[in-house]
Amino acid sequence: MTRTRKTDGPPEIPLAIPPGIQPVFAAFLDWLRMERRVSPNTVSAYSRDLGNFFSFIAGHTGEDLTIGVLEGLKPFDFRSWLAHRVRDGLSATSNARALSTIRTFYKWLEKTGRGENHAVHAIRGPKIPSAVPKALSQADAEVLIDEIDLMASEPWIGARDCALVSLLYGCGLRIAEALDMNQSDIPEKGKGSTMLRVIGKGRKERLTPLLPVVWDAIAEYRKLCPYGPGPDGPLFIGARGKRLNPSVARKVLQTARRGLGLPETASPHALRHSFATHLLAGGGDLRTIQELLGHASLSTTQRYTQVDTATLMTEYAKAHPRSR
Repeated sequence: MTRTRKTDGPPEIPLAIPPGIQPVFAAFLDWLRMERRVSPNTVSAYSRDLGNFFSFIAGHTGEDLTIGVLEGLKPFDFRSWLAHRVRDGLSATSNARALSTIRTFYKWLEKTGRGENHAVHAIRGPKIPSAVPKALSQADAEVLIDEIDLMASEPWIGARDCALVSLLYGCGLRIAEALDMNQSDIPEKGKGSTMLRVIGKGRKERLTPLLPVVWDAIAEYRKLCPYGPGPDGPLFIGARGKRLNPSVARKVLQTARRGLGLPETASPHALRHSFATHLLAGGGDLRTIQELLGHASLSTTQRYTQVDTATLMTEYAKAHPRSR
């Protein structure tokens, strides 16, 4: 079935947005939501970045902010804004994302005939250090799946938590993708396809195998769950019968990792990294893993699947003809 993302009316305009730019700012956020169909979290990130940029430029130029002011900015102005963010202690990753936001905004201005300024596209983004994914070991992943239910206050909640981490690790889903799922999204065991249809970033659809062990964990949770949401209701339900909130899911993982003595890096997203890393270590093809994760770029998948030196050397020794 096709799901629509819940929206709560037009996006809020942050108080920091100068009045002269508010209509175009609101139109841009509407475009993100309605045409680009990005997630609410992404809209919020764009809103924060633009609010920060507009606030700085208003003080930097000493003028009431208008489209004309934005069109007249020079490379020096954009560099001054980035330097200001660095002085405020914002990371290179955060600054690169913010610059990307501003570029997207200016491209939209030009595309919609509202204004243009090509100076922003000449600005080099900050160099981002290569971040090593925080994948769990296979042993730690198994401990988490096998024992997370022991941390719960009620058996059905324990079964739910086990089903959730099984889905994240077994299918490589993002936490938002898992929590957006409805009951009818899970294929019936033994009846046709065993592929799970996932709606990812940008509303892009992909298919990933639903392992029997993951299906069994979901079936056990469904059996114990006291709520009956129906086929169009949420798959993962909170204690009050509503769709499980991402912050609650993260809190569950935080409690479990501390109770089980797992690394502090054991987060919902770490299970996605673990899915990719363990597949690659087991002989999986990088391109296939890219498709399973729903990555647009292979380089993103490569960052997900960095394995330790010992694993690489072991695989090299087994595979390379000169090592025999």
